[in-house]
Amino acid sequence: MKRKTLILSLLICLAIIALALAGCSNQETGSTKAPAADAYKVGVVLDISGKASSLGIPERDTVQMIANKINREGGINGHPLELVILDTKSNETEAALAARKLIQEGVLAILGASTSGSTMAIIDTVQNAEIPLVSCAASVKIVEPLNERRWVFKTAQSDSLVAAKIVDYLKLKNLTKVAFVSVNNAYGDSGREEFEKAASAGGITVTVWEKFEQDDTIMTSQLTNVKKQNPQAVIAWAIPPAASSLTENYRQMDIKAPLIHSHGIGNQTFIDLAGPAAEGVIFPIGKLVVADSLPESDPQKDILINYVSDYRETYGPPDPFGGYAWDALHLVINAIEKAGPDKAKIRDELEKTSGFVGVTGVFNMSPADHNGLAIEDLVLVEIRDGKWQISKD
Repeated sequence: MKRKTLILSLLICLAIIALALAGCSNQETGSTKAPAADAYKVGVVLDISGKASSLGIPERDTVQMIANKINREGGINGHPLELVILDTKSNETEAALAARKLIQEGVLAILGASTSGSTMAIIDTVQNAEIPLVSCAASVKIVEPLNERRWVFKTAQSDSLVAAKIVDYLKLKNLTKVAFVSVNNAYGDSGREEFEKAASAGGITVTVWEKFEQDDTIMTSQLTNVKKQNPQAVIAWAIPPAASSLTENYRQMDIKAPLIHSHGIGNQTFIDLAGPAAEGVIFPIGKLVVADSLPESDPQKDILINYVSDYRETYGPPDPFGGYAWDALHLVINAIEKAGPDKAKIRDELEKTSGFVGVTGVFNMSPADHNGLAIEDLVLVEIRDGKWQISKD
């Protein structure tokens, strides 16, 4: 009995010594197990519901897909990537509120929004907070004037580039008399302004300017005025669903002039809603929608094919709007890898972006250019047999 008691006492003593040694180890290192690295938090503001949901949904899906992959591969310099995704509901006030909430969350950068109007609503907030913003929207006003947009970048092709591409096409086809119809919002207004500049410089006369609302489904009064002018071509600047309704109305009124849209129709929703009326529509867009038709020598082809494959596996066919988000998040990740969790240095690294091959184009940013794309990053696409095809022109 005494022997058993002695053995038990020895075991208790050994346990006490082991605990003491462990305590000393903890006092010296804080933990015997290395703590997990803090997450790098990035904010995302997208038009996931509401009128512009056909843009925001593929953008949301794309950034989630990228974050999952990054974290499976070890994160950013060993830090997990945490996305805080908020929905603007396609409302500018909601976008502004979302941006403020993300700043309070302590995010290192913000991606979004999906539309020009939603993005413009948050620019002052991010500028005042000095936090990098990479928009997925088109208006050149998002990044200009640069002295008022130091913290703002964007990945969608600027409407100034798209307008120039359309004017080049008009000149090639000797179409000098056109009509212009646009949605009555920031995207449409900026497109109209940029097209007016490009048309004037290219010797193109715009005989009539018409507007419609994003909620409109019947645009016959505007198109009646257009038809009276007998234009050689009609330029439309809108996104679905209004862009699809306009196209249906256009065909119903049997206007013979070619219909040329902006890059705002570059998703399957436009074709689904417009149906047969989409046939023959021409528009400039990034190369994603015709990736399979690109030559092997194109520097973007591998990136495009891989993105299409990755996205399709989980979500279905991708579109350029998801591509804008792919570029935005990868640009931010690249900047964080170089700068660490320092907002000012992240901004500086974004501005130094050079030769970044993305889904939308090859980005070369600078203090004078916070978009970094060129007209060569656009291709002219025609909808034939319900599919996107490189225009024969």
